[in-house]
Amino acid sequence: MTRHVLVTAAAVALAFAIALPGTVCAQSDPNYKAKRDQLSKELDQTEKALADVKGQRAQVEARLEHLIAQTMQERAQALLLTNEQTALQQLDALLATSQTNLTAQRDRFAGLSSAIGGRSGAILVVLLRADSSQAQTVQSAVVSVDNVPSDPRMYSALASGALARGAVDEVYRAPVIPSDHAIAIRVTVDGQTITGSANVPAAQQAVTYVQFAVRNGQLTSTSWAGRGSGQF
Repeated sequence: MTRHVLVTAAAVALAFAIALPGTVCAQSDPNYKAKRDQLSKELDQTEKALADVKGQRAQVEARLEHLIAQTMQERAQALLLTNEQTALQQLDALLATSQTNLTAQRDRFAGLSSAIGGRSGAILVVLLRADSSQAQTVQSAVVSVDNVPSDPRMYSALASGALARGAVDEVYRAPVIPSDHAIAIRVTVDGQTITGSANVPAAQQAVTYVQFAVRNGQLTSTSWAGRGSGQF
């Protein structure tokens, strides 16, 4: 490259020398002409080399820009992967927390199930009977336990006759929580509706009986507790 620059400078100096007065005769000298042609040729070569260098520089700049763009793209992908990895870690933490909560809820439900299972031995039975010394026809009965009514119980003439002869009808039976329970009953006798109520404690692992008796147009109640299945 230094050689080309010196040659260019020499060519420029030669051009100034040619332009000076008194050099017109020297232009006809063969040596001068040969030297000028050589310098012109070297000047063309220098210009060509300079153009090649410019082309190489443009290629290097293009490669550098490509490398910069590739590096930026790789960094963007690395950042994207980092964000995805962070989101995945957060999702894993959320799943772990949810699993812990589900385990705690499962244990809680298992405890409640055990507690309810321990209380399942409490059974409530509601009985209905009629005073056999009076002529009365029981037509229907509806029992409610803790304000929850059961299905109405209808009595045919044969069933009513059985009650009149001293039979006892089981109108309600269900497992309950061992605590106090409010029992209400509505009975239709000879077309008239009469009501009765009682509050009884249901004991654990026991059968609690509540008996309502129809007597003189009213309902009276008695209760007691027994063990076993509660069958008569």
